[in-house]
Amino acid sequence: MARIISDECISCGACAANCPVGAISEGEGKMVINPDECIDCGACEAGCPVSAISEN
Repeated sequence: MARIISDECISCGACAANCPVGAISEGEGKMVINPDECIDCGACEAGCPVSAISEN
């Protein structure tokens, strides 16, 4: 189950830098997680400075 990024995202890219499988990319106005690539490890959530990532 992939995590989700809320509208609180500031598109800083910290989550993408922390993702070990490269499942996060820049979308329109916020970062997005590809659910087919996400391994649900939580590295992105731990690295988000605005707590915009949570479990789905």
